[in-house]
Order: sequence, then structure tokens, then C-alpha cells
Amino acid sequence: MTEITRLNSQDPAFQLALEKLLTRGEATDRQVTATVEEIIAAVRERGDDAVIELTGRFDNWSPGSAAELEIADARCLEALQSLDATERAALELAAERVRMYAEHQKLDSWTYTEADGTLLGQQVTPMDRVGLYVPGGKAAYPSSVLMNAIPAKVAGVPELIMVVPTPGGEINPMVLAAASIAGVDRVFAVGGAQAVAALAYGTDTIPPVDKIVGPGNAYVAAAKRMVFGKVGIDMIAGPSEILVICDGQTEPDWIAVDMFSQAEHDEDAQSILVSPDAVFLTRVAESINRLLPEMPRAEVIEASLRGQGALIQVRDLDEAVEVANFIAPEHLELSVEEPQALAARTRHAGAIFMGRYTAEVLGDYCAGPNHVLPTSRTARFSSPLGVYDFQKRSSLIQCSAEGASELGRTAATLAHGEGLTAHARSAEVRIKKDG
Repeated sequence: MTEITRLNSQDPAFQLALEKLLTRGEATDRQVTATVEEIIAAVRERGDDAVIELTGRFDNWSPGSAAELEIADARCLEALQSLDATERAALELAAERVRMYAEHQKLDSWTYTEADGTLLGQQVTPMDRVGLYVPGGKAAYPSSVLMNAIPAKVAGVPELIMVVPTPGGEINPMVLAAASIAGVDRVFAVGGAQAVAALAYGTDTIPPVDKIVGPGNAYVAAAKRMVFGKVGIDMIAGPSEILVICDGQTEPDWIAVDMFSQAEHDEDAQSILVSPDAVFLTRVAESINRLLPEMPRAEVIEASLRGQGALIQVRDLDEAVEVANFIAPEHLELSVEEPQALAARTRHAGAIFMGRYTAEVLGDYCAGPNHVLPTSRTARFSSPLGVYDFQKRSSLIQCSAEGASELGRTAATLAHGEGLTAHARSAEVRIKKDG
């Protein structure tokens, strides 16, 4: 029987217990940090030679030259053409839905002109080159290719560089097919921290990028954290999360498998159910125990639910929303009769899935919104990956002579107040002389 934590909001120690539940993986692994620092230093110093050496060490295959690291466009197209018709149709439909959603996110340039002729505005431009990290080997995620590459292309990024580890020289054909569908420009068979370092600093073979996006293991996350500042990054993603709010009227088996869907990622993934109905919580626990043996990844799911999962009883749905806002989950399912009312009061969540029929897994693959979402309570201050993450905004300012004179008086006064005389003088020389 799977033991899963039961909490009740009416218990005096509830808040303390909830905070403890949410403390996952916050301690930095010093060995990971030290290893990644060495890898980044090696790539910066020795470029392609270091990448080749590290690929042999960590991915168990040795390219004969740096040129062999690049996977030709023809191979990606061949992978697409060789897919089973059902797989190809699913990839293409998912890509189209992601693209349609992304089109709504594009930021546009704008200006306005004041009465004296001064023009102000904002100019939006895409980044020049973006790097996309895609997990490879056993953890092969073609959906991540679509979710990261398509918004970049919709934003207008002219060059998208994908890196993907190929343990033993093998690569999932659906990953290459997804790269072809999404319009990835170049693909390199490089993974781990060395791939992040190569994207950040560049080598003779792998060009440097302006931003690195995409999920990875602890080494990849540590590398992204270390190169931030040299390049932009999307986020430091933690273990996957789902929080389900249910009024007790959804089929318990549905909720159980929804919790499984995130728990099967890894032992640190977190699945939480919040409901005012104690009997329903018990029924879901029974469904978990009955259905778990059927799952191929039952051992991982059980470890996740036992270590990180919870069934939380609250007073009512109002309190359920309060709990959800505190947790700020990556994925929030509102399995209730009137989900839009609860969604309107939700302030912190990466993605909100409304209604009993809207399983979180649809968002992972094909609903349209991006599945790259803030984790570890960072939804309090960050948002899903989108087109806007690949666009830059430049302020536009063009003063007329009259505007420069009028604004110059204000600027000069403030500059003198800060003791910056040259600032003030720069404004004052453009002020019209009276008479």
C-alpha cells in the first residue's frame, strides 16, 4: 500500500507541515557544482577538443572530428519521413496548435507623438541566435523541441541551434523529426554541461548564442545558472509538479492517474490533491493503491507519492484556492463544477487546467500553450515560456526642438540635484534661450 501524506488545514501545525512538504531539493549539490565548473572551464579553454573529449566520457561515443558532432538537415528530414503515419500526424498537429497559440503572443512595436512633436515608443526585435537544449537518450522529449523551438521561430529568431545528447551515438528519431517540423536550423549531438558551455561561449564548430532554453538534468541546470549573464536563460526548472483542486464530484480514478502523470517523471516530482471532501480524498487514495500496480513506472510513482505527494483536506473551495496560491504550482487542475470562477481568483500558477475533462497531460503535448513552466513556487514571479521570451524591447525617444527645451529644464534640475553636472549641461545646451 502506498503511504501518502494526509494534511488537514484545520490542524494547528498545518502551515508548518505544508511548508515542509514544499521544501524539495533546495540544497545545492557541491559535487555537481564543482564538476560543472570544470566542464565550463575546459570548453572555454579548449573549445571543440574539450567537447569531443567530454562527449566520449559522458555519452560513451567518440566523434572522430568536431564536424561529426553536427547532425545534417537531411537526417532530420529523413527521420520525419520515416515516422509511422500516426506519430507524424500527432507531431504535426501538436506543432500547429503550439504555433497558433504562439502567434497570439507576439509583441508589436508602437509609438506615439506628443503635441510638441516629441516621439516616444517601443521597438520590438527578435534575438539573433538562440540555443535549445533537448534531453536525449532514455529521456527523449520531442514535445520539448516543439515547445521551445516554435515560439522562437514565431518571434522571428533567424537561427535556432539545437543540442541533444546521444548516448552511445543513438538518438530518438522523433526528436530529429520534431526539429525538422519546428524549423530548427542546426542540430549538434552534444549534451550535458559541455553543450551549455559551448552554446554560451562558442567553439570553432558550435556558434555562440544569445539565449539558452530547454530542460535538462542537474548538471544542465547548474551550467545554465553559471552561464547566465553571458547569455540569457529561460529558467532553472525544478522537478515537475501538479496540484489538483477537486470538489469531490470527479471520478476518483481520473484524479489518481492525473497525479500519476507527474509522479512518473521522477522521485522528486510532486503531486498534491486538495479537496474539502474527506471521503473523496480516501476514495482517491484507494484508487491510487488499486491502479498503481498497472503502471510501468510504478516504482518511481510510488517513491514520488510517498516522498513528495499529499492529500490535503480544506474547509471549502475558497480555502483550496488560498492553499493553491501559496503553493504556486507548475500545473493547477481545477476539477470542479465552475472552474473559471476559481481560475479568476488564482494568482500564482504556471498553467491552469479548467474542468473535469481537462487533464494536465493535454498541456504537455498538444493543447497549444507552452509546457515550459515555472516550478518550485517561482510562479509567484515568473511565467510560462512564450514568444516574448525571444523578443527584445528597445525604447524609442525622438525629441523635437521644443520638447528638448522643455524636458531639458526638468532633466537639468534633477541632474544638478544628483550632483551630475555634465548630465545637466548636456540637457541645458539644448534649452531655448528666452527672447
